Amino acid sequence: MITVKSQRELRYMRDAGQIVAGVLDELARAIKPGVTTGELDRLAEDFILARGARPAFKGLYGFPASICTSVNEQVVHGIPGLRKLESGDIISIDVGAEINGYYGDGAYTFPVGEISEDARRLLTITEQSLYEGINWAREGRRLSDISHAVQAYVEKHGYSVVRDYVGHGIGRQMHEEPQVPNFGKPGRGPRLKAGMTLAIEPMVNMGTHEVRTLADKWTVVTRDARLSAHFEHTVAITGDEPEILTRL
Repeated sequence: MITVKSQRELRYMRDAGQIVAGVLDELARAIKPGVTTGELDRLAEDFILARGARPAFKGLYGFPASICTSVNEQVVHGIPGLRKLESGDIISIDVGAEINGYYGDGAYTFPVGEISEDARRLLTITEQSLYEGINWAREGRRLSDISHAVQAYVEKHGYSVVRDYVGHGIGRQMHEEPQVPNFGKPGRGPRLKAGMTLAIEPMVNMGTHEVRTLADKWTVVTRDARLSAHFEHTVAITGDEPEILTRL
């Protein structure tokens, strides 16, 4: 069942979303060559706890850290650790926070030092594909209108959308109904209503859409080892423009 949030619930979700946005803003300043992914995880956890919230990912389905750190060909669910970032890398940070019983979820892919033009273009197109999808997150539209908008924009620019992992509803749980794919035909699925809240998150690969999971049973990588990028916002459907809850 897709839940419709009250105005009180949306206020709580705004609080969670602002913490997520603040974490990503803090990490943007910390990401540089030589920093380890584990150091970024500790910084994020400290930021969340200092604001009276809880790192939503830590322990979720057994995940061992507060953020996901996915570097270069890693798509999602990378585990922070001793890896040092190098100039030319790209790193996707996925973070969730819970406060007052409600969740926010967001992701951003950052350049590390000087990156290639190909990598920069991938980041630009992936981020814009998120906003192409959000533009269709409006009352009266169908859920798959979001999905189709993302896919059409990505494929127009020669990239592919990951199909094994999708966005989701969010609220009192990190993962609620409905699933929000980044691909599909328009005009299908449930009709969007004011008060619905969705985590829209395109994962875009430079090459094939196919992925595989590493031996750690968490880290997902592109099957052809080419670069991948990931951007995400938690969005509320309103009677007017979509409200992005995870933007400062």
